[in-house]
Amino acid sequence: MTTTRLINAHVIDTRHGKVLPDRHVRIQDGRIVDVSETPLSGSDDQVIDLRGRYLMPGMVDSHVHVTAITPNFALLETLSPFYVGAKSSELLEAMLMRGFTTVRDAGGADYGLAKAVDEESLVGPRILFAGNALSQTGGHADMRGPGQQTFEGCFCCAGLGRVCDGVSEVRRAARDEIRKGATQIKIMASGGVSSPTDRIDSTQFSLEEIDAIVEEATAANIHTMAHAYTARAINRLIPRGVKTIEHGNLMDEESCRLFLEHDAYLTPTLATYDALAKEGVEAGMAEHLQRKVFDVLDAGGKALEMAQRHGVKMLFGTDLLGRMQRHQLNEFHLRKDVIPADDLLRAATCNAADAYGHGGDFGEVIPGARGDLIVLEDNPLDDITVLTRPDEQLLLIMKAGKLYKNRL
Repeated sequence: MTTTRLINAHVIDTRHGKVLPDRHVRIQDGRIVDVSETPLSGSDDQVIDLRGRYLMPGMVDSHVHVTAITPNFALLETLSPFYVGAKSSELLEAMLMRGFTTVRDAGGADYGLAKAVDEESLVGPRILFAGNALSQTGGHADMRGPGQQTFEGCFCCAGLGRVCDGVSEVRRAARDEIRKGATQIKIMASGGVSSPTDRIDSTQFSLEEIDAIVEEATAANIHTMAHAYTARAINRLIPRGVKTIEHGNLMDEESCRLFLEHDAYLTPTLATYDALAKEGVEAGMAEHLQRKVFDVLDAGGKALEMAQRHGVKMLFGTDLLGRMQRHQLNEFHLRKDVIPADDLLRAATCNAADAYGHGGDFGEVIPGARGDLIVLEDNPLDDITVLTRPDEQLLLIMKAGKLYKNRL
């Protein structure tokens, strides 16, 4: 077993939004084993003096697409999965170097990519993966255009989703993704920006189909996440057991009530709309699809304010595509005028663990949690934007007890 001791640390208590000064932390065999107010003794393999810097858990991005090397999803489904995997490695390493030690992939990543990271064949955050998101015919993961009768791509390779219709088909598809190791199931439950034949305001899948998918996920002790924009879509999902709603730009007051009643979570993804509006076409998205962004762009901020006012629990998510993934930390800027720093930190740490059913496993600096840690020069509770300047602020990155950056 290898041990590392971090001494003289100001620990960020993410759950309670406060600083625990002058703490000493021991990480052994990839897990935190001690967090002490008094110096820890022992012959640890490595001792790092933080000299009063700020220690917090590594961050979690709850909505990524690590295989989305282009925003053109129809093209993505025709590319070699080997090529896509190789290019994904660049995106993964960049995420880790921004301080994200865990990411929840919302469609595209699979067991092989997650295992490659776990085995350290690839450098990146731990990947929790949905495999292929489930979509109805003509839904948000069906990339066939309105005039297409055939399709060059393969729904089982480099794309983000799979098409299934009817209770028996969706049940089989959910079971298949679970068989392949999915840590959550993704439902495409409304129209979206990047899909060619649906409308933003459409609902997708019947209630019976949704019930079947959620039932299969629940049976496997994993959660469901659902792509949904409108109140009409959201309000039929939450009572059926969907744990996290992705985007939610066009939700209403009733949606907020349902989030609270059913202990569900909202994952706003403001960064992707901001990026798509500014450079979506240049980055590779078809112009007629990019225009759909403006149907939800301004609404995202209003939904964020409504959710915060009602006390809806939120996750940090970005949903960025292709080269626009470099804007990952911009999500903090886009939320900071509405969401207090302590709530934003919770969204990017312990809220994610709670939502996934893994409370205490990550997202906190507590005994038993994973040794996923970052060290900052300044206190993010005083100024959340310190997290957006990793080159100057991010001094140390540790994942599972292994150092990936150390400027101390």
